[in-house]
Amino acid sequence: MNLLLVIDLQKAFINENTIDVVERIDKLIKDNKYDNIIFTRFINTDNSIWVKKLKYEECISNESKRIVLDTNNNLVIDKNIYSAFSEQLKKYISDNKIDNIYLCGIDTECCILKTAFDLFENGYNVYVLKDYCACTHGEVRHNNAIEILKRNIGEEYVI
Repeated sequence: MNLLLVIDLQKAFINENTIDVVERIDKLIKDNKYDNIIFTRFINTDNSIWVKKLKYEECISNESKRIVLDTNNNLVIDKNIYSAFSEQLKKYISDNKIDNIYLCGIDTECCILKTAFDLFENGYNVYVLKDYCACTHGEVRHNNAIEILKRNIGEEYVI
């Protein structure tokens, strides 16, 4: 069984650098290549570390937290950290006998990278779908993250 993990495809993260990935991910989902699909949603709060230290105030309002694709009643996991790796995700993987996890979404250098590292370090077969990831800060940062991922989880797992 395989899992497509769609990370933080939220209104707050959609800009000129990320808008194209939305359509690509939508098509990927509609191709029905994956047995299971989960969406993650980053939830920020007024007193979070992101507000206090980074002055990042997005993903607080309902509109900015909104996932921009129809989730089609697939599971949505809310998170308040970079990584999507959580007890809820681990349980889902175990309960559904997931063999391979494919990551896509936003931001490559942040939530994708951290999730990939966490899954890799915990022994899961994780693949990053590089053409289905994007970075709000542009292609250079996305490509840098892809190179870091190739080096640290293996080139054959960045596809």
